[in-house]
Amino acid sequence: MSSGAASQFGEPQPRRLIVTIYGLCARDEGNWLSVASLLRMMSDLGVDGQAVRSSVSRLKRRDMLRSLHRSGAAGYALSPASLDVLREGDARIFGTRRATLGDGWALVVFSVPETQRAKRHELRTRLAHLGFGTVAPGVWLAPGTLACVAKETLARRQLAGYVDIFRADHLGYADLADRVRQWWDLDGLSAKYTQFTERYQPLARRIAAHGVPAGQQAFRDYASTLIAWQRLPYLDPGLPLELLPADWSGVTAGHLFAELNGHLHEPALRHAVSVIHA
Repeated sequence: MSSGAASQFGEPQPRRLIVTIYGLCARDEGNWLSVASLLRMMSDLGVDGQAVRSSVSRLKRRDMLRSLHRSGAAGYALSPASLDVLREGDARIFGTRRATLGDGWALVVFSVPETQRAKRHELRTRLAHLGFGTVAPGVWLAPGTLACVAKETLARRQLAGYVDIFRADHLGYADLADRVRQWWDLDGLSAKYTQFTERYQPLARRIAAHGVPAGQQAFRDYASTLIAWQRLPYLDPGLPLELLPADWSGVTAGHLFAELNGHLHEPALRHAVSVIHA
C-alpha cells in the first residue's frame, strides 16, 4: 500500500480494507463483488492475492462475507449482520453531529451476573465502541444524541436485558468539563486527531495545487483517508465543544476529512465501478 495509506492505528489489515471496499461500492452493485474484482481492487491497494484469500476466509468464518455465484462467476456478498454494521458505520462516520449541552446525556446503568463475564465484557466493549465514557463501575455516559443508537445497538446484540438507559442532565457539583476529562481520554483523542491532520493535510494541499486525482490514485488516496479516519468518530462521541479544551483538534481534523471526502469519494467510486464492470 502507498506510504499515505497507514493510519495512526498502524498499517490497515487486509480485512479492514476488504470491508471498506464493500462499504464503498458493493452495496450499490447488488451487494456482491466477484473474486476477480476484489483481487484487482486489493492489488490497487498493494495487497497480494494470497493475503486477500486468507482474509476472505477469516471474514467468511465470522459470517461477515458469504460465498455467492452470479452468472457463473464466483464472488462474495455481505451477510445481513455485516450490512447492519456498515449502515451503523455510515451514520457514525459521515452523519454524527456534535452535541450541545442542551442535548443532555444518555446514562447507561448495567448489572451482569458474575457467572456471565463474557456478557459483561461484550457490554463494556460495545459501550466503549459507541463512545461512552466510564463514570463508575456499571455506569456509562454519552451525549444524549447517542441515546437512540445505543438502545438499538444493545437490543440487537441481545444485551438489553442487562441494561437500563436514562436521559439525564448534570445538576452538580463538580465542574462538568473537569469530569469529562476524567471520563474520556481527551489527551489521547486530541493526539490522534492531530496525527490525522498532520498526515492528510499534505494530501489536501496537493489536491488544491494540482487538482483531484483520478483512477487508481483517487482510489488509493480515498481508501487511505477513510481507513485512517473511520475509528475516530467512535472514540469521540461528539462531546459539546463547551466542555472540550480550547482549539479542540477534532474540529480541524473533521473539516479536513469532510474536505477530502468531498474531493475523493466520487472519483474513487468511479474507479471501483470501472473495475467491477471491466
